[in-house]
Amino acid sequence: MIRRQIIGAAALAVGALVAAPALAQNQFSIATGTTGGVYYPLGGAMANLLSKKVQGWSVTAEATAGSVANLHMLRDGKAHVALTQADTAYDAIRGEDKFKDKVSQTRALAIIYPNLVHIVTMEGTGINKFADIKGKRFSTGAPVSGSEVMAQRMMDLIGLKNSDIKRERLAPAESTNAMKDGKLDGYFFAGGPPVAAITDLAASQGVKMKLVDHRDLVDGMIKAHGPVYAHGKIKAKSYPGQDNDANVMAIWNILVVPASMSDQQAYTIIKTLWENHGDLVATHKAATDMTAENQKQANSSVPFHSGAIKFFTEKGIKLQ
Repeated sequence: MIRRQIIGAAALAVGALVAAPALAQNQFSIATGTTGGVYYPLGGAMANLLSKKVQGWSVTAEATAGSVANLHMLRDGKAHVALTQADTAYDAIRGEDKFKDKVSQTRALAIIYPNLVHIVTMEGTGINKFADIKGKRFSTGAPVSGSEVMAQRMMDLIGLKNSDIKRERLAPAESTNAMKDGKLDGYFFAGGPPVAAITDLAASQGVKMKLVDHRDLVDGMIKAHGPVYAHGKIKAKSYPGQDNDANVMAIWNILVVPASMSDQQAYTIIKTLWENHGDLVATHKAATDMTAENQKQANSSVPFHSGAIKFFTEKGIKLQ
């Protein structure tokens, strides 16, 4: 028995030695999202900053399906940094829903911006509230994306099954193209406005894009899934022809890393991004919300990494 314990301990030690260099490497990737959303350009800007500002680092941004895929990549060592919705991160660290097979031990580096849920349609489709998607040609988001998780939860909340709609599982840019071609009545996407694909649809000739209010579902989502959801608003003029505010659901996006990342690497990442915040805002104005005031544990569904805590403490920013 003792010999088996020693062998087992040795094997774990060897495994740790093998895995450790992966997180210490100066070449790593950031898992982002689809090219028509916000994660991809914002993650690309982060990768460029880290490569340019940190000597010896080479960081790339990978286009992905979104939050679920990103946390699978982080868990499996295929990415070292990821953008994710707070609800997906909450599931990952608890081993729930898409992570029942294996948890993803993640830690937050920063609160970036709130995702606002867009239920996108056009005049003439008959979709005026979320329940009206029944029987319609509707996309619930790309497979293994955070948007798809939220769409499924909202459908569950009002008793809609996937078979109740003519369901597609498309990324925003694909959804916009399908709507232009008359092959789709609407789609679901959670992102920080302006979302490029939605702007594209709203600016198209002969199209009157509209966003569907769904504030009536927010409290039910909070009751069912916890305080990772909140009331939000897509302000008028966020998109061409959008004359009125849309009252919607919001959820924070966070930048996460493996719990096993060294304090020094985590510290360097957040320090570099924080000190070059203007470059992120110049890429996408959603990054405007990456402020000291928003760096709160209440806005994150996972604990902050100790390297991030060190940096924010030095800045006098209280995370509680």
